[in-house]
Amino acid sequence: MGKRTGPTNPMLKQLIEDLKKTSYQIKSPFLLAIAEKLNRPRRQRVEVNLADINRNCQDGDVIVVPGVVLGYGELTKKVTISAWRFSRPALEKIKKSESKAMSIQELVKKNPRGTGVRIMC
Repeated sequence: MGKRTGPTNPMLKQLIEDLKKTSYQIKSPFLLAIAEKLNRPRRQRVEVNLADINRNCQDGDVIVVPGVVLGYGELTKKVTISAWRFSRPALEKIKKSESKAMSIQELVKKNPRGTGVRIMC
């Protein structure tokens, strides 16, 4: 069996490195948890459907998905979703429901400690 090398996407590698660095600087276990979940092998990475988000959140929640948000299901609640990537149908449905989609980098700039943010895996 080959040696595990981790993510090969250079942007994902940089994001993980930045999250770890920031988490050690401000002593934030929230950012470290996100970095660890993003650093998983490809087969174990997080994929969350909009139906799951709709089922497990309330209006006004801020959610971070350390992986990909997929467009299966409908989103009827107004939430802020932060993720590594969004599928095109997911972005369209998020905009249609008047929710907000943002990258993890944007979330870290606005709320580095993760106060009031839920990690959805």
